Amino acid sequence: MARVKGALATRKRRNKTLKLAKGYWGSRSKHFKMAKEAVMKSGNYAYVGRRLKKRDFRRLWITRISAACKINGMNYSTFMNGLKKAGITLNRKMLSEIAISDAAGFTALTEKAKAAL
Repeated sequence: MARVKGALATRKRRNKTLKLAKGYWGSRSKHFKMAKEAVMKSGNYAYVGRRLKKRDFRRLWITRISAACKINGMNYSTFMNGLKKAGITLNRKMLSEIAISDAAGFTALTEKAKAAL
């Protein structure tokens, strides 16, 4: 039986890495060894970035809600406490959307939160 050489599989694997490194600066897009390091590092950055994005958006929503609460004469923590006691279970994303697009609706929510406290 003939011996199978791994040239095709190796070339495919290397080309896959080089394709991912396309557009990188200098040798990082041309040489396999440097491309492999760059692709691994960029993969780590992407992984961390996906987690940081969730954090950043939550901070943005809280800032928006807080600003809308201040307009209605309340601070963020008492507003959220009031909503919890009133039994209103809206997440921060939806609350920030209401604060931006429907000021009257958000005012009604702050009134309900004040009443529950």
